[in-house]
Amino acid sequence: MVLLLTSCESLLEEEPRLVAEESFYNTALEVETAVNAIYEPLRKLPDAGLVGINSALGEFCYGRGSWSWLNNYDGLNGTWITRTSNMWAPLYLGIRNANLVVLNLSNNTVLSPEVNQELLGEARFLRAFAYFNLIKNWGAVPLRTEENLELTDIARSPINEVYEQIIIDLNYAEANLPDNERLRGAPSKWVAKTLLADVYLSMENFTEASNKANEVIQSGKYALLPIETTDDYQNIFSAGVAKNSEEIFYALYTHDQGFGSVWPGLLNHPGTGFYANSGVYGVHGDSTNPAYMNWDDNDLRKGLWYPWEFGVSPTTLLSKKFIDPETLGLDRGSNPVTLYRYADLLLIYAEADSKVNGVTESSMEALNQVHRRAYGFDPINSSPVDFSVQDYDSNTFVDLIIKERGYEFQLEGKRWPELKRTGKADEIIMDIRGKSLSEKNYLWPIPINEFNFNLALDPATDQNPGY
Repeated sequence: MVLLLTSCESLLEEEPRLVAEESFYNTALEVETAVNAIYEPLRKLPDAGLVGINSALGEFCYGRGSWSWLNNYDGLNGTWITRTSNMWAPLYLGIRNANLVVLNLSNNTVLSPEVNQELLGEARFLRAFAYFNLIKNWGAVPLRTEENLELTDIARSPINEVYEQIIIDLNYAEANLPDNERLRGAPSKWVAKTLLADVYLSMENFTEASNKANEVIQSGKYALLPIETTDDYQNIFSAGVAKNSEEIFYALYTHDQGFGSVWPGLLNHPGTGFYANSGVYGVHGDSTNPAYMNWDDNDLRKGLWYPWEFGVSPTTLLSKKFIDPETLGLDRGSNPVTLYRYADLLLIYAEADSKVNGVTESSMEALNQVHRRAYGFDPINSSPVDFSVQDYDSNTFVDLIIKERGYEFQLEGKRWPELKRTGKADEIIMDIRGKSLSEKNYLWPIPINEFNFNLALDPATDQNPGY
């Protein structure tokens, strides 16, 4: 996301004793270095499997090798319990680093108020982002802030209390972040509004979700990139992609050792050349999948899947959504992880607005922009593939949005949380995959290490169902 500053690396290597908490927040550069440290654990989440598992559990995807367990829809086995534990840890490390910044900047008098508030807003945004990911995947979690930083034993807070802290942090971020981000990959106030819209949608506060999303839409700062062919999607997803009008909040990577990503390698096969001579093809599709078969062949997004047999079935498919032919190794992919792009925002608005006002011309237009772009039409002008307001009520319109999201956000780590949030997971997985979901599919287990070190948690009563 944001790479650690070279000057910081030099300081840490040459004079490590100078970096003391009580003397480290005296210049903008020092504070920026501390803020940048929040990103470091969070940028490792895709490689820990957060994007992959939330893609593979969707109705379109299948796992191979250790990922094949997810095809059972019967909770997590030992391998996946370990992997989800490896996602919990960096989320809380990011929160810990954010807490240190919040603690030290809350009464800082050395920096100018404007710089202090902007960097504090960035730290609080990232803390909210981490907690939002925690509750989506684990439910109620220990709420650690700058106020209880030195405590080890902290009970799980109810989800509504965690949401309350998220909203407090994002309101501060929205009010104090700059109009344009400090660095590419850092949040601006518009990114804070986008995350707020998504959080409110998850809370079913549809009025606020609609309002926040619409504020970003009306700003005119973002727009869908026009697409004429399937290959044009590489302008959004390709390795080292330049900043464009669709990008709201991306996690960014490079080919440099230690700053690349493994995630694109999970999708590719070394024989294709789409990921140089690397790739482990752990997540794939299949042409016999009913959702794939019912997908309109004229939709350019479907063309991102292509047939490639690798010993599982003659009907297997791979995706060229995230390819990096110039990668220097499996762990050196430079494709972005598209946390939020303008298509997300449009569909958040479409759903939230329809929940408040019914199906309106504005909510339908937001959906149609995403849909018509997928067929090669200009996103902002009417087209032959547009949906009509009169054909939908509020329920069938939300079903249409869920279907559109299924096509638009494949392999971006968004499908499984959405199916759970909308209550559609049981229905869609049974309809497409013929699997019934056990209760343990919905939340991941609290890691054993958390129980070992946090004595406020009781594994008999605090563990999530099924574990």
